[in-house]
Amino acid sequence: MDCCGADALPSLGFDRNGTATKYHLDELRRGTDVNSVTPSPTVPRLGLCCTFSQQPIRFRTTTVKANSGMKRELALAKLSELCLANADALLAALHFCATHGIGSFRINSQILPLKTHSACGYSMNELPRGEEIVERFRACGEFAKTSGIRTCLHPDQFVVLNSPRADVVTSSVAELEYQSEVAEWVGADVVNIHGGGAYGNKAESLNRLAMRVNRLSERSRSRLTLENDDTTYTPNDLLPLCQAEGIPLVYDVHHHRCNRDELSVEEATRRAVATWNREPLFHISSPLEGWKGKNPKPHHDFIDIQDFPQCWRDLSLTVEVEAKAKEVAVLKLKRQLVERWFVYILRCVDGSLYTGITNNLSRRLDQHNSGTASRYTRGRLPVVMIYYEEQPDQGSALRRELDVKAMSRSAKEFLAQSTPGVSIDKG
Repeated sequence: MDCCGADALPSLGFDRNGTATKYHLDELRRGTDVNSVTPSPTVPRLGLCCTFSQQPIRFRTTTVKANSGMKRELALAKLSELCLANADALLAALHFCATHGIGSFRINSQILPLKTHSACGYSMNELPRGEEIVERFRACGEFAKTSGIRTCLHPDQFVVLNSPRADVVTSSVAELEYQSEVAEWVGADVVNIHGGGAYGNKAESLNRLAMRVNRLSERSRSRLTLENDDTTYTPNDLLPLCQAEGIPLVYDVHHHRCNRDELSVEEATRRAVATWNREPLFHISSPLEGWKGKNPKPHHDFIDIQDFPQCWRDLSLTVEVEAKAKEVAVLKLKRQLVERWFVYILRCVDGSLYTGITNNLSRRLDQHNSGTASRYTRGRLPVVMIYYEEQPDQGSALRRELDVKAMSRSAKEFLAQSTPGVSIDKG
């Protein structure tokens, strides 16, 4: 008897629409426990961006209106208070990352509120307890270093180095210098910006960008990276400048999928990696409405695992997760990348075959042979695993399981015989 034919689908864990039934729920629940899975050999370092959705860690800011309404002395005292609070919040954020295995943290560009504003800006020497503020940020850097957490910054969109307007360039340089100063305190190696506008002529605009990059201080220039965006500059637009000027490319695969060029994801990845003299840093996000929605640019709360490039999985890489659910999204993606999902076939003692999915082959075989995994195999022990195949994720494993279940017995036997050396014995 072959229990895995199409007629057996409802009793084996699926209804006829392929939806998991109660007999599969134990395995699907266990899939969320990273300690219970067969781990992937390598997982890229994942990065959390700026803020939290669930954790009570908050960065404080203020407005120009509120600050300019105070006397300068009181305004500076308030700004000092905010900077100290943000240094403490950053340390708390880094502790969270260290505790939960998140390998990178992007620091909010307003970590020092209004630092470069034309009317409300300030130097650290002007702030009460200015030296203490710097020391607290340096302590964050020491903690990040000893904990193996990478830090980086991403200035706001108003930083446009290739603007034809001198005032915009001046404010952009000031912002980059400020954020590079913070980066120096905390040991961040990346201050990332977009290419800017095209202004009717991409070639001229990129030439302006190259000239202005080389006017930055060494502190800023050594940390500067460029990122492809979702409207103007593709990876292929920026790569020649990055290669010529020695500027690493932060490859944003979501932007690339929205703003395409002739490069494949694999080729863009390979060429972007080559621009780095240290661990590359890339970006991942998923579209809010899906790729068939009207506008694929807005970010979803979470990352669709299908959007994570397969060619990134084995790279030594930092991947910043740009998702609205923040730390929840990062931890979910981490679990999905750590998990390895398999479709397997068992031969029961009576000769019948059973097909299932698992994220831990040895554990699942033990469960079957102890009678806790399946109502069907419980009465046909012992069982032997005669075949398994790895799938890229849980969803793919569920779909492939349906395909295998629908195969004839001879087709399943052929799978087992054509892939020698995969049998797993109990224990």
